[in-house]
Amino acid sequence: MFGKKSGKPSRRIDSLIGAGTRVCGDIHFRGGLRVDGEVIGNVQADGNDASTLVLSEHARIEGAVTVTHAMINGAINGPITSSEFLELQPQARIVGDVVYNRLEVHLGAIVKGQLEHQSAVPRAVELKLASGS
Repeated sequence: MFGKKSGKPSRRIDSLIGAGTRVCGDIHFRGGLRVDGEVIGNVQADGNDASTLVLSEHARIEGAVTVTHAMINGAINGPITSSEFLELQPQARIVGDVVYNRLEVHLGAIVKGQLEHQSAVPRAVELKLASGS
């Protein structure tokens, strides 16, 4: 409660898909990606390092999204997995299942799909704890 706030997405952006730009195909990125245009394909962060996706108000993704941090204020038509922190801002429109560790939902955001909490604890540790060993 009083400790350092961690897990908030970095404000650093390494790549930008500008407004009026349409990308057809899967995108693999490292670091920060801001989408102001349209992506028809999956968006996935590579590696184990922290990654941040920022989807602006008029932006759209048609495909699966897999990142550690995401700030969504546009539309995603497909499932989204955010292993650390997911922020759904007021204009966020998600059609698909959402898997998250920590979630912040602003008034006005819409999700048409299931919300599933997924702990950051590795799956092998969860199984060991569940078996009582």
